[in-house]
Amino acid sequence: MTEVRPSEQMRNLGVVQHGAPILTEPAHPFDLPDEREAAEQTVDALFASMERIAQVHPFAKGMGIAAPQIDIGRAAAVVQPPAEDAGAIVRLNPRVTDVSDDMDEQYEGCLSFFDVRGLVPRPLRITVETTTLDGTQVTTVYERGLARLVAHEIDHLDGLLYLSRMRPGGDPLPVEEYRQTGRSWAYRQ
Repeated sequence: MTEVRPSEQMRNLGVVQHGAPILTEPAHPFDLPDEREAAEQTVDALFASMERIAQVHPFAKGMGIAAPQIDIGRAAAVVQPPAEDAGAIVRLNPRVTDVSDDMDEQYEGCLSFFDVRGLVPRPLRITVETTTLDGTQVTTVYERGLARLVAHEIDHLDGLLYLSRMRPGGDPLPVEEYRQTGRSWAYRQ
């Protein structure tokens, strides 16, 4: 019996895989509130995908998915924080407006190339502006692991993969060699 690679498993669950053009194209923002119905349908599709994925893989660090990863070129993403945190975070037309100077480097995975993990430097705090369904602009500050999750998904909406954030000369680590599955990210107090 042939073992199904993690990336094939994600493809079988409807996640667009590395190499697809939609993953390198900026997503189109929603004109809210005029496109409220389209935004709601996109968010519903993202939640349905997350539900399917969560049934086959545990995510101790939380998980996120952006619309381009399910072949929808729109600026929507959903982040599910780790179990001990609050409910899912929906972001429409998100953009990072400020970042802290304090950075850290942690391994990240991506549903669109799930066979590897990469060591990615990111700011410990980001400020994000998003649009609500009624068209209101909202600003939220995220820290540490949640900042990492949200920034990763915003990168997807900008057509970037975490590979472009890795340090020069850094190579992704095959998932078979990754030893942090099932653990939260570690931060100094």
